[in-house]
Amino acid sequence: MDKGNTRDEILNVALDLFSVNGYEATSISQIADAVGIRKASLYSHFGSKQEILDNVVESVLNGYAEHSIFTKADWDDPEFTKDKEGMTADDAAKMIQGQVRYIVHDPAISRGRKLLLIEQFRNRELSVLQTRMNYEGIMKYFEGIIRYLIRSNTLREADTEIMAAQLSSPITVWINLCDREPAREEEVMELVHKHVLQFFEVYAK
Repeated sequence: MDKGNTRDEILNVALDLFSVNGYEATSISQIADAVGIRKASLYSHFGSKQEILDNVVESVLNGYAEHSIFTKADWDDPEFTKDKEGMTADDAAKMIQGQVRYIVHDPAISRGRKLLLIEQFRNRELSVLQTRMNYEGIMKYFEGIIRYLIRSNTLREADTEIMAAQLSSPITVWINLCDREPAREEEVMELVHKHVLQFFEVYAK
């Protein structure tokens, strides 16, 4: 294994361990053992566990920017929405179901989300990142959907921030449920579908 590959493997393994055990409970020795190298060899790539965490966080940010649906969507851009004209409640439900499956199963997003969930009360930097990625980014995305549906005369006008919270908050809870209990994924998919349909009924124009 060359040096570049070893460094990447250390970060990959560290993210696996941090996202399950947390940062404090994961030792340098555990990371080295999981990679299959000596502890001294690991220190030739990273000077400390904190340096590994810093690089893991950077990797999570890059993965989020590359993979997250929320960062790529711009509901105010006509080019982005041109294939979404005439979106029905069922269309929206199926779209959001697909996004939930993607969020739950994409390795980069899933592991990063679990790391932030574990570390948000112990690490100020990760707490800020958790808010940005798993609250502000999600709210911005759903507010964009709602503005689009209001402009399209599908939904009636109301407070878009509150509407976004009403639409997104249960979905966030159900994503966390899937993380804890993967066997309940199909139950969650059905709940998401019914929730979106009811939301459209409540705010139908």
